[in-house]
Amino acid sequence: MFFTYLRRELRRRRKAALVVASGLALGIALVIVVDSVTAGMNRARGKVLESLYGLGTDMTVTKAALPPGEGDAVRRPRFRFDASGEGGGAQSQDVVMVQGFETLAASTVVKVAGQDGVADAVGGLNARVLKVDGQFKRGEAQSGKPGQGGGRVQGGGADFGVDSYTVYGTDVAHLGLGPLTSSEITSGRTFTAAETSAKVAVVDSAYAKEQGLAVGERLTVSGTAYRVIGVATADSGDAAADVYLPLAEAQTLADAKGKVTTVYVRATDSQRIEDVRTAVQKNVPGTTVTTSADLADTVSGSLSTASGLAAGVGTWLSIVVLGAAFVVAGLLTSSAVSRRVREFGTLKALGWGSGRVTRQVVGEALVHGLIGGALGIGVGLAGAWAVTAFSPTLTAELGGDAGGGGQRFAGGPGGGGPAGDAATRALDIALTAPVSLTTIALAVALAVAGGLVAGGFGGWRASRLRPADALRRIA
Repeated sequence: MFFTYLRRELRRRRKAALVVASGLALGIALVIVVDSVTAGMNRARGKVLESLYGLGTDMTVTKAALPPGEGDAVRRPRFRFDASGEGGGAQSQDVVMVQGFETLAASTVVKVAGQDGVADAVGGLNARVLKVDGQFKRGEAQSGKPGQGGGRVQGGGADFGVDSYTVYGTDVAHLGLGPLTSSEITSGRTFTAAETSAKVAVVDSAYAKEQGLAVGERLTVSGTAYRVIGVATADSGDAAADVYLPLAEAQTLADAKGKVTTVYVRATDSQRIEDVRTAVQKNVPGTTVTTSADLADTVSGSLSTASGLAAGVGTWLSIVVLGAAFVVAGLLTSSAVSRRVREFGTLKALGWGSGRVTRQVVGEALVHGLIGGALGIGVGLAGAWAVTAFSPTLTAELGGDAGGGGQRFAGGPGGGGPAGDAATRALDIALTAPVSLTTIALAVALAVAGGLVAGGFGGWRASRLRPADALRRIA
């Protein structure tokens, strides 16, 4: 009897049912779109962080900043050229410098790895290569009488160009952690554990294209030739470095044997990251620990702005619209009960109890909510698909101080890690709007909740009706 009466009432009041369902659908669709866009922005932010220091890295350890005036003077690059030859001739020189000019002892990696809660730790050396090449040209003496240009030397001088690129020394025995993990080998291969001191290199695809490099060719760094064994393409944004070398080779080139600039750390559990940070800061003095959360706080640009709007304005707008939809659905259901006084009063006169009438009204409202949920899920999925299809591009910039250690992580003067260069570059990220099963489940729960809220309004009105009210309205 319940379902028969329910089916008949829904057919008879299709327009009213559609109005209530549409209001709930609007709120539910907005919740789905906002939730999926927020998830997409979180994913985009995660890609930005991965592009800076690698997939799976929970934190980095760098040398702590020294107070102003303390420490050794910064070693500036020096170039020496011989201009004594006839005509000067072509000159070229490479200088390899540690990014930020600050390093940690390689033993620091072992200390960090031994801390409770650390699953893995690996060191890396970040360097920059400055290449200066050009030539000196001797001037020519002018003939003629003195005072009329004669005896003067004209022309000559120096014409030099400066080029630079970044080098990352990676521990080939631990390739599962560090900036290289944020790139995919698209040509050739990556390093093997046996190539600790091999003269081999992996180059970023953008740098390879710029320099015309391919697998099997030679790349000369500071007079040492390296064979290109692979070309890597960054998964998102810019690569951490232009050239990747075995750690020992990078240390030799930069005159930093037994040194690293950054220790990349993976925790055993994401819930223990803060505990690991505390342990490292306590047991490994002279270091600064920067977590992924610290670095995320320094991401700015349109990605950060849009993320803030989605998390703030978008969330509150969803709540307001959804709340308004619930209230409107409840008021419409309550109003419909008022128009059905004769019907419910007659049913009570025929023996229906208040509870049965209430259950009937709640059942109708619940069906309205489920219809609204189905419509809302459809509209929400369409909205999320549209965002993914058009993929608006957001810009992410890294800068500022990350939890007190971000500047050191960014490398201080000249940059000290993969983020050192990325901190001054803008990364373009395509926004997507992934819809999870959790979001769908939330939409269904909201649909049921909306139906129960509307049914609660209407059921309360229906339970107060008396058979006498119906009899007074019978003409």
